[in-house]
Amino acid sequence: MDEKKSNAEAYWAANLRLIAGCLVVWALVSYGAAILLRPLLSGIAIGGTDLGFWFAQQGSILTFIGIIFFYAWKMNRLDKQFGLEE
Repeated sequence: MDEKKSNAEAYWAANLRLIAGCLVVWALVSYGAAILLRPLLSGIAIGGTDLGFWFAQQGSILTFIGIIFFYAWKMNRLDKQFGLEE
């Protein structure tokens, strides 16, 4: 029983680390690049507008979608690692 509990705790800890990492990336892109760093990024043109505006309007959404796919891929690997695959 202790081994099963230890395995479940390790799985949950790995899941929480993954979630925390994804949230950090999301926050850096959404708040960092789109709001805080916008004045620094305004001189770089991409797609006919400045990079700060692009991050605020498109980049954060595309990054969030990328994080969703990354999380699903990584969770499938974690499930296999801990013997919890479907």
